[in-house]
Order: sequence, then structure tokens, then C-alpha cells
Amino acid sequence: MADQPVAALIKDLKRRGLLEDTLVLWLSEFGRTPLGENRGGSPNVTGRDHHPFAFTIWMAGGGIKGGTILGETDELGWNVTKDPVHINDLHATILHLFGMDHKKLTYRFQGRDYRLTDVAGKVVTKLLA
Repeated sequence: MADQPVAALIKDLKRRGLLEDTLVLWLSEFGRTPLGENRGGSPNVTGRDHHPFAFTIWMAGGGIKGGTILGETDELGWNVTKDPVHINDLHATILHLFGMDHKKLTYRFQGRDYRLTDVAGKVVTKLLA
């Protein structure tokens, strides 16, 4: 379990006055399906799969507005039903919190502009303190 150590980290950062300057993110590669799967009809090959449609991230400190909840999924946690945040928008927001403009990180390669947020990305102002 990670809840107690992470809570201790956040409390310690806050107590030391470091939370306002430290961005804490807790996220995973993908969401996990909320149901068991039976792959190939074998009872020995069951489990929860990854899915790229919706996943949970929480953030603290570093300019994030505390207590803000953004986004919702359907009852299965499969699809986003309200306030989706694209990964490019998340990256743009993190870079903004680090004091960087993601658009200024553009470089040209083989006739195309590239950046972490690709050719998209908007700062999610609802998350900012």
C-alpha cells in the first residue's frame, strides 16, 4: 500500500514549506479495466487488462488547485464522459507549472514541427491555483 507513505510525503513537504514549489504526480501508464477477463477461454489466463480510454491521475502542490476534481468516467470506468484531459494537455500543464511554455519547445525535423505536446496541447487552467 502506498497511501500512508505518500500522505506522509505530502504532509512533510507541506510542513517544511516545500509543497508549494514541489509538484507531486501519481499516475500510471494506462487505466486498468474494472472487470476480469478470460483470454483464450482458459481459466488460468484471467486478469485485468490495460485500456487507453480513461485513467486516474492525482496531483498535489506545485501550483495545483487543491481539492479540484476534473473529469468523470462511465459506471465501468471505461470511457470519459465529462471534462476529458488529453495527454498533450496534461504535458502542457505540467510544463507550465515548471515555468515553461510548451510551444517554445518546438523543433523542426524533416520538415515537421515536433514537441512533447506534438502540435496540440492546452494548459488546463481549471487545475491551476
